[in-house]
Amino acid sequence: MSEYERWESRYAFPEYAFGREPNYFLAACKAQLPPSGRALAVADGEGRNGAWLAQQGLDVVSIDFSPSAQRKAKALAAERQVSVAFAQADVHDWDYPEAAFDVVVDIFTQFSPPRDRERKWAGMRRALRPGGLLILQGYTPKQLDYRTGGPKEIENLYTRAMLEEAFKDFTDVTIVEEEREIHEGISHAGMSAVIGLTARKPYA
Repeated sequence: MSEYERWESRYAFPEYAFGREPNYFLAACKAQLPPSGRALAVADGEGRNGAWLAQQGLDVVSIDFSPSAQRKAKALAAERQVSVAFAQADVHDWDYPEAAFDVVVDIFTQFSPPRDRERKWAGMRRALRPGGLLILQGYTPKQLDYRTGGPKEIENLYTRAMLEEAFKDFTDVTIVEEEREIHEGISHAGMSAVIGLTARKPYA
């Protein structure tokens, strides 16, 4: 089964696999968001994070390769009475526009093996405006012990050293590692080992 087929089957059910509320780490970053501007939600799935960003007053582009997920994301945006632009695309190959977004959000997109992850992160970096905010969260290798969500391939998981190296030229870098209960739909449920990053693209 291809990655596309796996996610399509996962999103085919009426229930929202990851719930309808925003990721807790993203919601905790609310005070850092600009009062207006453009936001990109990468691999936004069923739209919980994109819809929430739009509720904060941002113009949101939500990208994902699953049409089943985006149908649910559009329904959620309509329910929340917010406008979100949707692009059905592979996040590794999408034509990330240069310096187009004030915020880029990348939450639990760890289906990417290392080579693809580098391409995705390069696109996200390009899409951020100077001074723009990057918000990222994923599982650490400790998550393999908990088995409460996320990939089974250790190379797809994030470490502090990996994030520090990948975004070493960014400013205002904050990295939070924690083990905590997460209940976000049926797919993220239970004690989890996670790492989150916020950082700003440099001006020069």
